[in-house]
Amino acid sequence: MEPSQDVEQSHRAQETMAQAATSRTKGFTFIEVLVALAIASIALVGLLTLHLLSMATADAARELTQAVFVAQEQLAIASAPDYPRQSVSSGTVERNALELAWKTEITNATAADVRNLALKGLRQIRTTVTWQHGSDRKSTEMTTYVADSKTHD
Repeated sequence: MEPSQDVEQSHRAQETMAQAATSRTKGFTFIEVLVALAIASIALVGLLTLHLLSMATADAARELTQAVFVAQEQLAIASAPDYPRQSVSSGTVERNALELAWKTEITNATAADVRNLALKGLRQIRTTVTWQHGSDRKSTEMTTYVADSKTHD
C-alpha cells in the first residue's frame, strides 16, 4: 500500500469511530432508561405516601375543629344564665357529615377542681364531645367556671 492510501484509510477509520462514538452519545441505553424509571418510581411512591399522610392529618384536624366548635357552643349555652343550676344535658349534632355526641355537666366546683380560689358560688361547666374516626372513638373536653354574681357584690 502506498503511504497516501494508508493515511486515507486511517482517516476513514477515525471518521467511522468518531461517527460511532457520536451516534452512541446521542441517546440513552435501555438499561439507563430502566434505572432512571426505577429511581423516579421509588421517589414518587415516597411522595405519594407523604401526600396520603397529610390528607389523613388534615381530616383529623377538621374533625377536631368541628368538635371544639360544638364544645364551645355548648359551653356558651350552659353559661348563658347568670348562674346556671346544676344539671347534665347531652345530645348529638351533625356537622359536615360528622356525627358529634356532646355531654355537658354543670356541678359545684370542688377544691380539687380549682386551687387557691374561693369555692363559694363557683360552678364548673364541663363539656365532652365524642365522635367516630374510622374504627377509633375520639373525644375532646372543655371546662370553664362561672361565679355567682350575687356572692361577689
